[in-house]
Amino acid sequence: MIHPDTARRPGMPEQAQPSRDEQTIAFPDLEISEALIRRFDQSGPRYTSYPTADRFQRDYPASSYEAHLARRAVADRPAPLSVYVHLPFCESLCYFCGCNKIITQDHSRSAEYLDILFREMDLVSPHLGAARQTIQLHLGGGTPTFLSAAELTALMDQIRRHFDFTPDAELGVEIDPRTVTPDSLAMLAGLGFNRTSFGVQDFDPQVQEAVNRVQPYDMVRTALQASRDNGFQSINADLIYGLPKQTLDSFSRTLDQLIELSPDRIALYNYAHLPDRFKSQRLIRAEDLPSADTRLQIFLMSVRRLLAAGYVYIGLDHFAKPDDELNRARLDHSLHRNFQGYTTRAECDLVGFGISAIGKIGDAYVQNHHSLNAYRDVLDRGELPVAKGFDLSADDAIRREVIMTLMCSMPLDFAAFQARHGQSFQACFADELAGLQPYAQAGLLAIDEQGVRVLPRGRVFVRAFAMLFDQYVRRPRVATYSKLI
Repeated sequence: MIHPDTARRPGMPEQAQPSRDEQTIAFPDLEISEALIRRFDQSGPRYTSYPTADRFQRDYPASSYEAHLARRAVADRPAPLSVYVHLPFCESLCYFCGCNKIITQDHSRSAEYLDILFREMDLVSPHLGAARQTIQLHLGGGTPTFLSAAELTALMDQIRRHFDFTPDAELGVEIDPRTVTPDSLAMLAGLGFNRTSFGVQDFDPQVQEAVNRVQPYDMVRTALQASRDNGFQSINADLIYGLPKQTLDSFSRTLDQLIELSPDRIALYNYAHLPDRFKSQRLIRAEDLPSADTRLQIFLMSVRRLLAAGYVYIGLDHFAKPDDELNRARLDHSLHRNFQGYTTRAECDLVGFGISAIGKIGDAYVQNHHSLNAYRDVLDRGELPVAKGFDLSADDAIRREVIMTLMCSMPLDFAAFQARHGQSFQACFADELAGLQPYAQAGLLAIDEQGVRVLPRGRVFVRAFAMLFDQYVRRPRVATYSKLI
């Protein structure tokens, strides 16, 4: 057994070398072979919702969203709230990015956007009722720190005017290291933010040049240290593998540097090259992209390196330190998943503000208009800027529960299911259980009369498990899904 980034252990005779497909990562909480990945790898959704956003219905009426908000307002014990605010502006274009963004160096545009955003908040808030206990806030983009300190202060004043944050609420903000200083991070901490997520992607200068995102290691190190100095409770760093000019050696050096910086969490994303869907990706030369085999080797090497450095594999593409609350939630089965990824917070109603923002109220999803012009025009008419949505059926709601349980690698308990829904899990999902059998036979799942358990190395394949319970996944779709690995 050898590590995938090692040609041969010293002293190993040539005839003893395993084939590439037999190469295996082996650590106490994860053991997976390349052959297993090749066998089960496929394209599929990331399941930050179910149904997934590409299934939302166009021309969903704003009146339906208002009706769901009204039902929540009169509920005896409404779910706590999570708030997402989309801030789309960036000063420069990162070629790999698939987010909804507006590239401009005109910082006056953010002031105009905030005026429109505040109108949306003023329209939505009366529908929420008096119970507005809020346990989570996330600013995403775009680049939230495109906004000035005064604008971010005004934004937080407006949010706090409409929402009642609990003392232990998570307030997170996405950070482009090129846009912050120790002083601006101190300002964010002063506004109440306690979690930062840094877009690192890769430290190699050639890779950074190829994707038009040059941010030296020292810049990132300074920003992470300033986050610690200002008391941020959790610091996340995003990496992307599969970018142009990446090699196994270059990404190994990036891992060396990031492990030295020691963020609390690391997200290791697989770059999906979809130039027909994302125009910015047409600026990436296809011939500069690593081969599928190199991408797989980078993934295997990265998992091995992060585990060896003491990180715990949470699932999908997330790693955390053992004492991080994300890992504690994994261990006590309180882990959840929403549009921001894995979270420790219980099931919330999500209110989204800004262009393309998604909300979830009970058994309904809504999404705002994607373009700034359409978003502004609807708000100018005094209407909620809803463009798409989806009302879940009873079957959808049950499938969402099962899919999110699997995505969080939590056990599916047949008796508990029967008690909640008055139905036998085995009878409801006989075909799906049959579809899980190959994964069980490969040692990724355990299935018995009590239920289904995701085994440690099965955490890599949770998307594949979830797809078996997705009644829409085989129907024609708009979105193109990324590969599991």
